[in-house]
Amino acid sequence: MKLLIRLLVCFAMTLIYYSCNNDDDTNTQEEQDVELTINVEVYEETLIDDGYILAVENGATTSYLLDRTGQKVKEWNFDDNLGNDLQLLPDGKLLGLFKSQNPDLSFGGFGGLLKIINADGTTDWEYVYATSNHIAHHDVEMLPNGNVLFIAWERIGAFDLFAEGVATNIDIFPEALLEINPQTNQIVWEWHSFDHIIQDQFPAANNYGVISEHPELIDINYNLAENGDIMHANGIDYDPVNDIIFLSVNYYHEIWVIDHSTNTSEAASHSGGNYNKGGDLLYRFGNPEVYHNTEGERLFYNNHFPNLLEGDQPGAGNVLVYMNGNNINQSTVYELQMPANYELIPNVNTEPSVVWSFTDEDLFFGRISGADRLTNGNTIISEGDYGIWEVTPSGNVAWKYNGLGPKFWRCYGYDQEDQEIIDLNLE
Repeated sequence: MKLLIRLLVCFAMTLIYYSCNNDDDTNTQEEQDVELTINVEVYEETLIDDGYILAVENGATTSYLLDRTGQKVKEWNFDDNLGNDLQLLPDGKLLGLFKSQNPDLSFGGFGGLLKIINADGTTDWEYVYATSNHIAHHDVEMLPNGNVLFIAWERIGAFDLFAEGVATNIDIFPEALLEINPQTNQIVWEWHSFDHIIQDQFPAANNYGVISEHPELIDINYNLAENGDIMHANGIDYDPVNDIIFLSVNYYHEIWVIDHSTNTSEAASHSGGNYNKGGDLLYRFGNPEVYHNTEGERLFYNNHFPNLLEGDQPGAGNVLVYMNGNNINQSTVYELQMPANYELIPNVNTEPSVVWSFTDEDLFFGRISGADRLTNGNTIISEGDYGIWEVTPSGNVAWKYNGLGPKFWRCYGYDQEDQEIIDLNLE
């Protein structure tokens, strides 16, 4: 029904637009000079950015670059379905996660096939990370050193779980982070969430403790999903200044912050790295209920895309998060100010402060979605089942693009002067 209403609105706006174009007395300069596609439902010329948007359709075999008139100025077609994320690199290549064929593990958002694709569509590099015991999923990130960071599910067998204090008799699939060198196909760093668990149900089992006293550890029994996908991480971002990783954990309704400066041995322990915390959580935010902290206020009800603002993006150092809002069927984009020193103190409110947010009664999708900050201060929002919003810092809607059918994983904004765009040679 929501899609039908939007389609009818879009059709009506198109009729009005062309009617105005046929009336010389009522034509504005904007209507004479700008020809919009049927997808564009809002176009405020004085408010919009003049750059491009990389639209990443969920699980599709195509992706495209849009201008604000709604025109696809470049389109890519792929041999494999996207396993969700796709990013444009400064040399005009694409880094993406694609779906492997006939995988043994196929939770929502599965991938298994990492690729770097040349501007002409040929494959520059690919790597399969998919077996019966693990699979890459959802998100990939190109690191400054040229390595590729990705998320993976990994199987922990039911036989081993009771001794670890996990209250289930089925296999579970907690999260791991891996970094691969595409020149050698070697895994050079890894972090496993199962190395950092705590439980309060079985005193005689491993990992027993008081969860509220250990916010740096993960309550393994918080969400024992029937299919074993107990965490369902769905997004990563990397902070090159502090050498840390932001990991969105959807079923825990929070973002985890992990020290990437560790080596793999330290990442499996509780010490080492720049913060001397090993692979324990440096920081977490969005849902203090998950570690029994009664002082902090819960903000997230499902979340996607922890997007660190950097460089010339307004709000640099803050983090954008798309909060799906499944509790009230209304989504919100939050801009959160990170603490000066990442630390977790038991029974203290350590949640970040909200410095900006946007919501609208028409903004809701319970899955996928995300937000990206433009250099002019506007924010691009990809609403999974609709399309794309562009909103100003004051909350005005400058531009809306109705995808008319497909679902959107994420959308990324680019200036015309960005190296990624220059190297595409669009003209």
